[in-house]
Amino acid sequence: MGHLNKLLAPTAEAMGYDLVRVALLGSGRPTLQVMAERLDDVPMTVADCELLSRALSAVLDVEDPIAGAYMLEVSSPGLDRPLTRPKDFARFAGREARIETDRLVDGHRRMKGELLGLADERTVVLRLGGHDGVPATEVHIPFGAIVKARLVLTDALIAESLKQAAQRENEEAADDAGDDAGMDANAEAFEAPGALGTPGTTTTA
Repeated sequence: MGHLNKLLAPTAEAMGYDLVRVALLGSGRPTLQVMAERLDDVPMTVADCELLSRALSAVLDVEDPIAGAYMLEVSSPGLDRPLTRPKDFARFAGREARIETDRLVDGHRRMKGELLGLADERTVVLRLGGHDGVPATEVHIPFGAIVKARLVLTDALIAESLKQAAQRENEEAADDAGDDAGMDANAEAFEAPGALGTPGTTTTA
């Protein structure tokens, strides 16, 4: 789907979104699945998905890169998001992930462990074991060998997501309170002259 990603990415980026994955799924009438996230790291909303969907639909209508009928689905990556780009493995270092490869890597093709980031631009490092009496080992996985990778939905991941959501709500509430206070102050400043007499003048008893 590299050609579709290249086609759609410029429009998404111009709107403030980053494409995480573009995949054509199913047969008959397939679904073009587009996973995206905001460049400002604010969580995607339904409104974001609708806005991006309309813009990408316009590009697809003009370029017509897919033969036959299909459905366009735009969504956020979710907590157990797929890891599709080298920068994803660096960004989510310290998280637990599942990785599947197209070849044996240190005797493994399906692995679950802690992401340690990148050893270089094209090598993912995963720590296996390290608990329940299993010694920890580091596996260096060529990025080109990875068929599928995604974060594991853990209690820690959910807890951090809830904490971040609560923090954002507190920040938004503080911003709203500041805006309300500013509006009240402006209203008082505007109304005060009229309460004393003619706007812009003062009166003496």
